[in-house]
Amino acid sequence: MAERGVQQKASDLFIECLEAEGCEYIFGVPGEENLDFLDSLSRSSKIRLVLTRHEQGAGFMAATYGRHTGKTGVCLATLGPGATNFVTAAAYAQLGGMPMLMITGQKPIKKSKQGRFQILDVCAMMGPITKYTHQMASSDNIPSRVREAFRLAEEEKPGATHIELPEDIADEHTDSRPLQRSLVRRPTADAKSIHQAVHAMENARAPVLVIGAGANRKMTGKMLLEFVETTGIPFLTTQLGKGVIDERHPRFLGCAALSAGDFVHRAIEDSDCIINLGHDVIEKPPFFMRESDGPKVIHVSTKTAEVDPVYFPHIEVIGDIANAVWQMKEAITPSPSWDFDHMLAYRRAELEHTAPLAADARFPIFPPHLVQQVRDCMPEDGVICLDNGVYKIWFARGYSAYLPNTVLLDNALATMGAGLPSAMMSAMLYPDRKVMAICGDGGFMMNSQEMETAVRLGLNLTVLILNDSSYGMIRWKQANMGFKDWGLEYGNPDFVKYAESYGAHGHRVTSSANLRDLLAHCRDTPGVHLIDCPVDYSENDQILNKDLKALSKAL
Repeated sequence: MAERGVQQKASDLFIECLEAEGCEYIFGVPGEENLDFLDSLSRSSKIRLVLTRHEQGAGFMAATYGRHTGKTGVCLATLGPGATNFVTAAAYAQLGGMPMLMITGQKPIKKSKQGRFQILDVCAMMGPITKYTHQMASSDNIPSRVREAFRLAEEEKPGATHIELPEDIADEHTDSRPLQRSLVRRPTADAKSIHQAVHAMENARAPVLVIGAGANRKMTGKMLLEFVETTGIPFLTTQLGKGVIDERHPRFLGCAALSAGDFVHRAIEDSDCIINLGHDVIEKPPFFMRESDGPKVIHVSTKTAEVDPVYFPHIEVIGDIANAVWQMKEAITPSPSWDFDHMLAYRRAELEHTAPLAADARFPIFPPHLVQQVRDCMPEDGVICLDNGVYKIWFARGYSAYLPNTVLLDNALATMGAGLPSAMMSAMLYPDRKVMAICGDGGFMMNSQEMETAVRLGLNLTVLILNDSSYGMIRWKQANMGFKDWGLEYGNPDFVKYAESYGAHGHRVTSSANLRDLLAHCRDTPGVHLIDCPVDYSENDQILNKDLKALSKAL
């Protein structure tokens, strides 16, 4: 680091500021407007450049870094088309609560000689989908703007930030120096609100915990487990709350993967007091409130509730969630009149209902059986990264998560194309853990070029492609809504040869037993593996809707 008072190039200062924030990787596709920045980065001993094949893949990797670590992931693109390719990844991070900083280049802003060639107002474009966006107009301001971008990206609710670095600003010289990170602790909940929440729980007949996206943070899981063990109150999760507590726990009621009508929703309906932890309106609500009656709802979060026609909590406990749960645990006296029998019966009924489905070894592969095969294959700390498709519902409902962030799915933006880059980042961060990307054929092809990146990086990774040669989720809904089956089928490449063309290992499933053997082989063999797995979604509607409603009503 240059001494104070000594001039240095602005791009060198920018890299020093990133190093001061603890940046480890920059993912991206540089352009000519980034060349000063790229040259400065080449001299960094602390930051690794990860060159991807598309800016969207870089953004998904940066967001996943933030999701796993709680620290800001950083990605890089040029101006114009490079910046626009970040838009989906920005929305993915913003809605999903993943800290990420996007750095984009720009033509000179002081003396431009190229008219409007490739020039968009990128900051205006990023404004609605980020927490912060800024065009650097002076090299002296780089330290404060980088510090602010990281601060806001990591502050609850985490999300996306953006800085545009024009090439003439990058080439300036300045004597500014990086700012130190500040020590920040989140406020704790007010004692009166804790008392009100505890009083409501103690006087309820059947309280229940709902663990949402905002509760999927470090330390929160530990406190929640202690709370459940102390009180015996059952819990369920939203899709983004999976794994906060080990789902093998006897008080686990399930994951709210469907909009309504599932066993877990019947368990919620049996409660007269819902403790809603880390509720985020980006997820489909696991329950709907009514104005005149219904259960008492306690909102526990870092921020006050966003009220809408179906969510208007009676009590709000605002502050650090882990601390709030600890305070409630210390204050509560479990009530002898609590009755959880009906709730737990719904969970037992679900397990009884799904067991024969999971054992159905038909070919093409039946989704419940696929979920069971993957769960049997993956170790406790293994990470599965789902793209978006109808299979996501099956995994959310049926795949037991044992640890936080071992089931990475997107129930916020719900974009296709993120599964492979997300798994690549997971494999980079945790080289000693087993990682699997689970993608529909449609979603995989949206960023399939990142297979080359995975091979080049020497990752150990399995990519499981669920092949039905169509956009299966939309096709399913098309049928449910009474439309004719039309416009959603396509052809696929030979995925085995496709994988091999990148230097990966390609495999094809030919039977249920073959799937089990291939999953084990790819798990235990180094390198990048792709498995082409034909799937049968023909009974989605019958199993996920009609049967479940009939069975759960009968209880």
